[in-house]
Amino acid sequence: MSYVRAVLLSRGLPKGPAGTHGSTLLGPPFSQVLPLFPRGLHCSATPLTSAKSLVPRPPEPGKKPVKIPTPHEELFQPAPGGSRDKASFVRAVQSFGQHNVRKRGHVDFIYLALRKMREYGVEGDLAAYNLLLDVFPKEVFLPRNIFQRIFIHYPRQQECGVAVLEQMENHGVMPNKETEFLLLQIFGRRSHPMLKYVRMRLWLTRFQNVNPFPVPRELPQDAVELATLSLRHMEPDLSARVTVYQKPLPDDMTDPVDPIQPHIVGIQSPDQQDALAHHNPARPLFVEGPFSLWLRNKCVYYHILRADLLPPEETDQEEIPEEWNLYYPMKLDLDYASSSWDDYEFDIDEVEEGPVFAICVAGAHDQDTLAKWIQGLQETNPALARTPVVFRLAGSTGELLTASGLEDSHQSRREGQEEDEEHVQRQQQGQS
Repeated sequence: MSYVRAVLLSRGLPKGPAGTHGSTLLGPPFSQVLPLFPRGLHCSATPLTSAKSLVPRPPEPGKKPVKIPTPHEELFQPAPGGSRDKASFVRAVQSFGQHNVRKRGHVDFIYLALRKMREYGVEGDLAAYNLLLDVFPKEVFLPRNIFQRIFIHYPRQQECGVAVLEQMENHGVMPNKETEFLLLQIFGRRSHPMLKYVRMRLWLTRFQNVNPFPVPRELPQDAVELATLSLRHMEPDLSARVTVYQKPLPDDMTDPVDPIQPHIVGIQSPDQQDALAHHNPARPLFVEGPFSLWLRNKCVYYHILRADLLPPEETDQEEIPEEWNLYYPMKLDLDYASSSWDDYEFDIDEVEEGPVFAICVAGAHDQDTLAKWIQGLQETNPALARTPVVFRLAGSTGELLTASGLEDSHQSRREGQEEDEEHVQRQQQGQS
């Protein structure tokens, strides 16, 4: 209105109906009116300039987006010098209930605790999951009438409860009576978390012992014991013997000759020793690997000593009597009526491979470490000293080495390392 008044005063026109009767305008003269400028469309007291626009500017290329902190993240921050273990995880969960009596934001806290369980090593602990379920408020999410029972009552809280049970199922954790009591007290009997609990009790008990070769839940931490366990799972012959060819050095000890001494553990059965003794020395043996073997959440890499498949003309086929043959126990010449639809041919893909003479699990996958394994096998397999060995390792081209030339290769490499060290010392003396 001040802008319209200034324009009328500048033109000398009357303002309002009183101006038609020749009355004078009241107010300050035109010289005392401050010059005002029209406002922009943004309805601001400041004039519209190029610096201010309705369209937001794109973010600067060098500036990273601001990371929003996760709620309750500070509860899982370890103390200075503290470790992430079960005791610290329990303290973090209990501190949430102490600082937040009404348990506001408990859903976000439970999802955060589920993501942090692997870091604290409690992803397979039943007591930790029951402690998380105890964070839910009690008797708040229970359905009160039939309509709340038909529809999902408090869906976000029920999905969070199902997420806790699903993570228990993924890690093979069996719920107990305490879990059932907590679910009944939180969600009631006719709820999705309770239905998930009933299904887990039904199927986990049936598939708990379905594996004929069970793996212990707590795997050994020692590298030699873990290698022995993995070799026993791969070798079906119970009479096979496990041999530790080299043990790793303790952390407080170092060997000046071999500062990095990995473990070497092998297994060989009497049948494999007999087959290696009758192997033709003219045919080379192959060390292949590494191949992966998973034991729960740990991966073990192993190598094998094998040979190529013999040609058909060199294989000795034993004639099995008819009464001993399991595929055709008896041949009966009976003339049954057969039609064109009767097909006695089956599509079976049989892949024949060469014999495997030994298996090894080593802490390193280089050729020097596996050469020590071959040298250890020569003590129980004298025929191996007359047979060439080819290393087919992943990431290497493969080198043909005889058993007698393994020691020569080690000596030549040591001499080369000594020459390099002497060359470096000479350069340092020349620079000084």
